[in-house]
Amino acid sequence: MSTDLPPVRAEHWETIYRERSSDELSWSQSEPATSLQLIDEIGLDTEKAVVDVGAGESALVDALLARGHRRVTVLDLSLQALARARARLDGAPGAAAVEWVVHDVLTWTPGTTFGLWHDRAVFHFLTEPADRRAYVDTAARAVAPEGFLIVATFSLDGPEKCSGLPVQRYDAAALAEQFAPSFTPVTAHTQTHRTPWDAVQPFTWLALRRRSER
Repeated sequence: MSTDLPPVRAEHWETIYRERSSDELSWSQSEPATSLQLIDEIGLDTEKAVVDVGAGESALVDALLARGHRRVTVLDLSLQALARARARLDGAPGAAAVEWVVHDVLTWTPGTTFGLWHDRAVFHFLTEPADRRAYVDTAARAVAPEGFLIVATFSLDGPEKCSGLPVQRYDAAALAEQFAPSFTPVTAHTQTHRTPWDAVQPFTWLALRRRSER
């Protein structure tokens, strides 16, 4: 497991995962249904490398391995979150090939390019324009030309905060604008996520394609 922990931002999430069980986390879901739906819609080949950014203990890696993906990178700020996911996958087919990276996506330098960058609910925490630019610049370097980026944020009518932090809410058009001109939108969805305690969280989902280098 690759580890590089920035102190302040990392400690916030490390504390959350250390003090709360999975059913006490608002973003928990048993199956990443919308993620898989968008992956199907873009027609992602199982040979393409995938990075799940801010994955926490998400079950997306489980689903990708079950589908035959063997080039999967899982990145998060929380060592505790990734340890929980890694323990859950212990012994699963393909699990030994997963790359686990503890790092801040804003300062991460990927060692390869990816056919898919997936982000469920990281980007909306970036309330400062400089942080959003850093994120998009990293994604533009990391995603191969004609590769894809899937991103999910709270919708305009979604929560104003999550885990004690303010968020930036988006509709599909505003979200696509954040990633222009490096990425062009392909398809968009809205989703109503229900937390483990049955609260409602409206999400905007967007799949974009990386422009070809010319």
